[in-house]
Amino acid sequence: MLAPRFPADEAVRLDTLRSLLILDTAPEERFDNLTRAAAGFFRVSIAVVCLIDADRQWFKSVCGMDVTETAREVSLCAHAILQEEPLVVEDTSLDPRFSDNPLVTGAPNIRFYAGVPVKAHNGCNLGTLCLIDRLPRRLEPFEREMLVDMAKLVEVELLRAPPPVRN
Repeated sequence: MLAPRFPADEAVRLDTLRSLLILDTAPEERFDNLTRAAAGFFRVSIAVVCLIDADRQWFKSVCGMDVTETAREVSLCAHAILQEEPLVVEDTSLDPRFSDNPLVTGAPNIRFYAGVPVKAHNGCNLGTLCLIDRLPRRLEPFEREMLVDMAKLVEVELLRAPPPVRN
């Protein structure tokens, strides 16, 4: 398994993420609507709004599983925030970066992954909107475009409203 690198702007990225005061907040319908829509539109078993913290990936919204966070070192989303374009892995079992990842070899048995970076106002990649399935698959070009558009909606929601009250 290849653990994800840290972005060059990691300190600024973490400061930006923490300034939103969204980590460890309660579920919100505005994000849950987007993950449900993504899971339904793309016909995948799991869709997540994932934020990459210092040592974990935390799920602001998740449709299709009951987990709220995992370690950053096993995070496919932590790989996705290292690039500007979508990270699409049609079959994780064939990708040397992920084939022995515990999230691939065990629950939730990720075989397909597609994640689009979610940006802050300053351009930092804070996390992703990602799709996960237990079977290999591919995205058509129009599906990639739709996933990018849906990630922009997540950005709008993330940056639009005043910070939610923490639990």
